[in-house]
Amino acid sequence: MERKTPRLRTVSKSLPPFKLNEFPKEFPFLVGEQLIYILATRGETDIEGKEWEQIFANSIGAEWKPSNVGLDDIVLGNTAWGAKSVKHKKPSRRKNVRLISGRNDLQFSFGYIAHPGEKANETGELVLNIFNERVSKIRETYKNLRTIVLIRSEDLTEVVIFEFDTIRYDPELYYWKWNKSKNLEGFCKKDDSHKFTWQSGGKQFTIIEKVPAKQTVVNVKKPSLIEKEYILNKIGFDKSWITVTNKNG
Repeated sequence: MERKTPRLRTVSKSLPPFKLNEFPKEFPFLVGEQLIYILATRGETDIEGKEWEQIFANSIGAEWKPSNVGLDDIVLGNTAWGAKSVKHKKPSRRKNVRLISGRNDLQFSFGYIAHPGEKANETGELVLNIFNERVSKIRETYKNLRTIVLIRSEDLTEVVIFEFDTIRYDPELYYWKWNKSKNLEGFCKKDDSHKFTWQSGGKQFTIIEKVPAKQTVVNVKKPSLIEKEYILNKIGFDKSWITVTNKNG
């Protein structure tokens, strides 16, 4: 009797929690709620990158897991996100954003010392290899890997949110040039558009992303600032909560 391969009942575990840029219905309201809370309690109108990571994680019911790599700080099932935040006067008018990927040290990774003005394409390929290796390592753990971007206004009353798949970049699709500031710039061979910048001094790697037409824009009303005394009274604060120790030497 000829042996046949059995048919098995399988369930796909590779699907992300939602399609790209199709956030859950309540997502923008949960983001707006957290922004209003920040404005009402702190008064300052800016947020750090780590705060955006937490806001996004809270808004989709994910776990916030700060990572040294910075590409998998938020996790939900088989999907991980790296979070990026940039500021602009008019977020909804922004056409592209510069996203800092972090340090990219060729000497540490390859023992290679870059000389500005020389071997641009060879150096650029090594830069991409470091980023690509990071992506590959994370994809060993998570089936889906994305980057979630927040473009925030100066007063934090308007934000634009979008995401894209975090991918490896094929070095064959780009060419590199040194600029006058001794930084290395990568361009797409297809249309000569500027895609990457690598700072030879600080070794910082930046990726330029186009803002997609499919995006979520959240506008919030700026609330009145809650006075410090009001909050302290609400929580029943008194001086017994504070312990002071004076040390000499």
